[in-house]
Amino acid sequence: MACSKIFLGDLPDLLYKIIQYFRSDFSTLHSCILVNRLWCRLTIPLLWENPFSIISNKNNYSIKYNFIVTYLVKLNDNDKIKLYEFGINNLSTNILFNHPCFIKHLDTRLISICIERWAAAVKKIETLPYTFIRNLPNIESRAAALKKNRTLRNSQNSDFIKFIYKSLIKIFIENEAIIHTFDVSICYKPIDVIPKLILQSSNFVRNIKNLHLRSSSLKINNINPLLKFLSSNCSSISSLFIPSFKGTSSSTAIEYLSQSSQLIKSQKNLSKILFFYDFPYSTLLNSNCLNTLNTIILCNIDFKNMNFLNEVFEQLNVLESIHIIDCRSLDFNFLQQITNLTKPFKLKSLFVNNTFESIELLLQKSGDYLENFGFESFNLFDDEPESQLFELITKYCKKIEFFELCEFNSQNIYPTFNLIKNIQQNLNYLTIDLDYDFGKYFYNNIAKISSNILQNLGQILPPKLEYLNMSLVMNTNDFVIFLKKSQNTFIKKLLFKDDGIQDKTGKDDMLHYTKEYIMRKERVKYFAFRFYTNKWDELYDLEDEVKQFSLHNIVVQNYNDLKIGKFKRILEE
Repeated sequence: MACSKIFLGDLPDLLYKIIQYFRSDFSTLHSCILVNRLWCRLTIPLLWENPFSIISNKNNYSIKYNFIVTYLVKLNDNDKIKLYEFGINNLSTNILFNHPCFIKHLDTRLISICIERWAAAVKKIETLPYTFIRNLPNIESRAAALKKNRTLRNSQNSDFIKFIYKSLIKIFIENEAIIHTFDVSICYKPIDVIPKLILQSSNFVRNIKNLHLRSSSLKINNINPLLKFLSSNCSSISSLFIPSFKGTSSSTAIEYLSQSSQLIKSQKNLSKILFFYDFPYSTLLNSNCLNTLNTIILCNIDFKNMNFLNEVFEQLNVLESIHIIDCRSLDFNFLQQITNLTKPFKLKSLFVNNTFESIELLLQKSGDYLENFGFESFNLFDDEPESQLFELITKYCKKIEFFELCEFNSQNIYPTFNLIKNIQQNLNYLTIDLDYDFGKYFYNNIAKISSNILQNLGQILPPKLEYLNMSLVMNTNDFVIFLKKSQNTFIKKLLFKDDGIQDKTGKDDMLHYTKEYIMRKERVKYFAFRFYTNKWDELYDLEDEVKQFSLHNIVVQNYNDLKIGKFKRILEE
């Protein structure tokens, strides 16, 4: 079949489908560009779908932010004059593609960060020379001069950044870009992140598939016009994240609730929705999503005195995935409504930070569906109910793929080991995080717990893991024990974060054993190691070490870039 397609002239279509698999792999995509003209033509649009995401991947910091200049080539003559007045006049005209039309993902936070860093590199701001300031007669005058410099930089950079930001939006619209994902972070910077240009261009947003709103009560007025505009001009949203605005004035909050409700009702194919803090159930019941909503994510919701849950879940006809993250008041009233449902309650994720009496009823109802489980305890002392929680999870939940355990006490260790053994067949993502910061006594206590984990975890791991993240207080002997006992496990993404190393010798010892048991045996594909020696250091920052690992086909990455938390896991499913 493939051969026939080739002879029929469909090679570009087949090749494009192959290149699609490298969508998030910048280095591979850049290599594809160099193969030939056809590969380049197929690859460039993928590279330019979301170029601003480079900021969230520190492993690409060597790639400069000069792609912004590629966009600015498309400025009209008047805007080029303004750019020249800001001191930028070196725009290249040798551009082979219409890059702005390729953008599909617009993230206001990432765009702001990229512009700021690019501006810091290219913008020359005349300030008082440091040598002049240093020779001023007293501390007060030097401090005043430094303050004047900071004010001057902030003022000039602010105007420049705002100009670039709005110019980019204008360029995208004028070059007929159509975005599919829109991340709006209203609270990030005092920038007009929703320029009037967006609200005047229905084509730019008419095909949005993913709308993620991240805001604060201080900026709620900025988001209402966008919601109103999208309600009238976009009905294609399939994934929607709705924040809460607790603490705002009643009139503002009422308007936001009205606009967000109208947006939900206007959608024809809404399949995933996330609610923060508030759960406006009536909006769901009066919308088109009763027959389209597949996934609902409830985060930080207080279920106290909510008596409508059974009504909501009974009427969501195609709901296949329910995620509960750090919610409160999972009490008998909540469980009674869930157990009274005539249809399955397909709870795929449960993340809690305390136990509750009725949890066994919930697990009896939904344990067979649970795939993601996490527990974060702020109780440093032994707590029998917490141990019972792990026993109940072990008893009722056999399909857990993602297990995250944070800040727990010694009594939870062995129930945790039993749970890991019980879910070996399905376990794919494991995080154990003891990153406390509560003084010497707790440090010593955590060191003992960490030692126990390192000595006993390796031998109970499954033969293959997609992801393992361990944040512990480590000593070299226990670390080596873990490496030896886990030799039969291949781990695609392995992360270590160590609070225990207090000197360079300890760090060097751990690197030595890491090379012996991990690097040379090629037991991982991606690796990150963060360690503390009076400050946080990264293996990724040690260039020679990174090259050594690469010779063994192991990619060393920044710890935070490689980390997969509960939100990332759920939102990317």
